Amino acid sequence: MTVRTSNRRVAIVGVGYSQVARNSGLSERHHAAQAAIAALADAGLKAGDIDGVGTWGGDAVDFAWMMGFDRLKWSLNVGVSPAFITPAYHAVQAVAAGHADTVMAFRIMMQQPSSAALAAGGAMLGAPNPGDTQWQYPYGDFSPTQWAGLLMNRYMHESDCTEEHFAKFAEVQRNWALLNDNALQREALSAEQYLSMPYITKPLRILDCDYPCDSGSAVIFTTEERARDLQQPAVFVDAMALSAIHDMNFEILPDMVRTSPAHCAELLWSRTGLKPSDVSTAHLYDGFSVITLQWLEALGLCPPGQAGPFVAEGNTSLGGKVPTNTDGGAINVGRRHGANFCIEAVKQLRGQCGARQVEGADVSVWANAVGPFSGAMLLTKD
Repeated sequence: MTVRTSNRRVAIVGVGYSQVARNSGLSERHHAAQAAIAALADAGLKAGDIDGVGTWGGDAVDFAWMMGFDRLKWSLNVGVSPAFITPAYHAVQAVAAGHADTVMAFRIMMQQPSSAALAAGGAMLGAPNPGDTQWQYPYGDFSPTQWAGLLMNRYMHESDCTEEHFAKFAEVQRNWALLNDNALQREALSAEQYLSMPYITKPLRILDCDYPCDSGSAVIFTTEERARDLQQPAVFVDAMALSAIHDMNFEILPDMVRTSPAHCAELLWSRTGLKPSDVSTAHLYDGFSVITLQWLEALGLCPPGQAGPFVAEGNTSLGGKVPTNTDGGAINVGRRHGANFCIEAVKQLRGQCGARQVEGADVSVWANAVGPFSGAMLLTKD
């Protein structure tokens, strides 16, 4: 059940990163330009071939003008939403519906927020707030690590997962990163080293968190017909889903174990003839490590409550049942807000991952976010 409208099948034909680094010294526009140039070169396209732009972070029209994308048919800026999946999802819809023919989706991340964002944050903390946060901020509860600790704690309570399983998860992710020259964290890591790290919000440790950095990512979507003429093997969008089940108060989710990924996965599998057993590789958001474990279970890639043992048994490693986060995940390649999972899924299906390549990969799933909202996309080889 391939995503299409009016017989327009959608393919990914180009992917690219900017220079990714801690405190790169580059602006959002620098990162957007570098990522766009890399994606165009990957696809064998010119700036004038792009007629649609969507972005999470920065300004789509500004990026388009800067790059010489002339006379756009479609553009979109998105804000609060489940990471890169949102501009990617809408880019697919735009191509499928015929609103544009070749769309570039961006995600630009900056390690340090802008001065305007810092000022806004300071104002938020100092001003009266009529929402639920008025009960959190006075007690210092305003960091994502705090709700992540809650989710992790509850997940361990309701599953067979232990801190030792999270240690193994960190070790497996790092082993993938050792095979990826593009990863920022490339020193060997053992489970014992993970367990020696101090808690941030018990049981969450720093090695459960994605790695802040400056990054730019770009992905190009186009029609099947156009894809056939380009230089890369086409990777097709088979199905996709977005889910929203609650407002943005992660701390008061009615169920902290079966959050929006469960609903999102249900939608995804209802829109395809494929099954969880068909998945060759999985690329699942790891802003915090517990998110990946929730996705493994939500997608039916392992039994409920068994993601910790599933990882510890080697099932997500190279040669395992479902090689997962084969680039090392954002914990190791840096916070790219989910765009890295889309790009790695594409490269696995093209057979371009070198030492970390999964033999015979033909179906990949990538997913973003957790809690109140999430999204997922199923990709296939031709």
